[in-house]
Amino acid sequence: MTPQTDDKAEGSTLSSMLNEKQFHGDMEGSSKGQMLTALTNVKDSAGYVLIERITGTLHGRYGTFVLQHCGLMTRGVQQLTVTVVPDSATGQLVGLAGKLAINVVDGKHSYDFDYTLPDMH
Repeated sequence: MTPQTDDKAEGSTLSSMLNEKQFHGDMEGSSKGQMLTALTNVKDSAGYVLIERITGTLHGRYGTFVLQHCGLMTRGVQQLTVTVVPDSATGQLVGLAGKLAINVVDGKHSYDFDYTLPDMH
C-alpha cells in the first residue's frame, strides 16, 4: 500500500492509496489497484472501496480481470464483498465470474476464490 492523499475533517478522514499484490497458488500473478478509505472517530468503524486489476494465470489460463472490493467495519464487525467486475476478463479468462474471500491469519493474507469460467473451445 502506498498512501496518496489524506483529507481530515470533523468526524472522518478520507484517504486514497495505490495497492500492489502478488498471488501464488492456483492463481499466479500480480495486481495493481486504487483504494479509497473513510476512517471515523469511532474506534473500529470505517469503510473502503478498492478496484484492482489482476494479471496472470488461473489454473493455467492467462488473462486479466478486475475485482471490486466493498468493505465496512461497524465497531469491529466486518462486512466485505469482493466480486469480479462483469465482463472485465480478457484472454483465456473471458467469461470469468465469481467472488473472492480474504482470510487474514497472523497478519498473512490468503484467498478463497469461488468462480465460474466457461470451458475453452
